Amino acid sequence: MKAVFYGRNGGPEVLEYGDVPDPAAGAGQVLVRVSAVSIEGGDLIHRRTVPPTSARHVGGYQAAGVVEAVGAGVTVVRPGQRVVGQADRGSHAELFVVPQERIFPVPDGLDLDLAAPVPVLFGTASDALFEFGRLRAGETVLVQGAAGGVGVACVQLAKRAGARVIGTARGADRLERLTALGMDAGIDHSAEDIGRRARELTGGAGVDLVVDMAGGAAVPQLLDALGHRGRYVVVGAAGGGPQSFSFADLLSKQLTVSGVYLALEIHTARVHDLVRGFLEDVASGDLTVPVDSVFPLRDAARAHAHVEEGHPFGRVLLHP
Repeated sequence: MKAVFYGRNGGPEVLEYGDVPDPAAGAGQVLVRVSAVSIEGGDLIHRRTVPPTSARHVGGYQAAGVVEAVGAGVTVVRPGQRVVGQADRGSHAELFVVPQERIFPVPDGLDLDLAAPVPVLFGTASDALFEFGRLRAGETVLVQGAAGGVGVACVQLAKRAGARVIGTARGADRLERLTALGMDAGIDHSAEDIGRRARELTGGAGVDLVVDMAGGAAVPQLLDALGHRGRYVVVGAAGGGPQSFSFADLLSKQLTVSGVYLALEIHTARVHDLVRGFLEDVASGDLTVPVDSVFPLRDAARAHAHVEEGHPFGRVLLHP
C-alpha cells in the first residue's frame, strides 16, 4: 500500500511517501480502507518527539473509511461498514488497523471528510468543558486557540450548553467566523492582552473557565483572565515554549488546573456514547466541522507544514 512514513524525528521534511507492506487485522482489530485522514495535533508532536518504531514508521492516529476486514473476536462492525477510528499510529496510509474498542460507526449520509475529525475534536472539547471543566449554563468560558479544530468544537458545545463564550484567535477574519458559530466575544491575541481584555469583557470579575489549546507565552495572561475559584483546563501546547504555574498563581485565586488527554479514555463506554451523539449531531447539521483544506496523501509534508505554520481554521485532511 501507499503510505507516509518517517525514520527519524523532525519537521515536516522528514515525511516520505512510498510503498510499505499491507497491514492485517489481528484478533480484536479492524482493517480500514482510508478515505480521509484528520491531521491531529498529536501527529505533529509524535513526528517531532517520539522515536519512530522503524525506518518506515507510519504516523497519524485518526482516519475515516470503510471496513476492509475484521480480526477474530470483532463484533462491533462488519466489512463494508463506514467508520472512523483512532489508533496509536498508522492513519497516514491507504489501510489503517484500529483496535475495535476505538472504532466508531459513521451514520448514513455523513460525509467521511466530516466524520474523520469528530472523535478527537468533539470528544476532547466535551471533556475539557464539562467532564473536567465543570462548565454550567450562565458561566463564562475563555477558549484560547478557538480557531483550531478543538477550539471550534468548544465554541459550539459551550454555546449550546448556555455559557457565554469568549474566544481568542489571530485576526478579525477568524474572529468573525467564530462569531458565526456562536462565540459571544473575541480577542485578537496578536494585538490584545488576553487577560486585560477578558476582564474588561467580564466587568472585572474574570472568566469561570479557561480552555487552553496553545500554552506558551500566553499562560500568564490566561491566569490573569481567570476569576476567583476559576478552572484552567490544559488541552495542548501548540504555542510552544515553557508552560508552568507557580503555587502562588494557584493559591492567589484558589484555582483548579486539569489536563485533558482523550486517548486515555477513548475506549470507554462513556466516550463512545459521547462520540456517537456528536457524529449524529454533525450528520443532522446541529454541529459544524470546519475543514480548512484537503491535501493528497502524497503531499503530507506540505499538509503538516500548513498545520504548523498556516494557522488553519478547523481541520486539515489527507486523501489517499
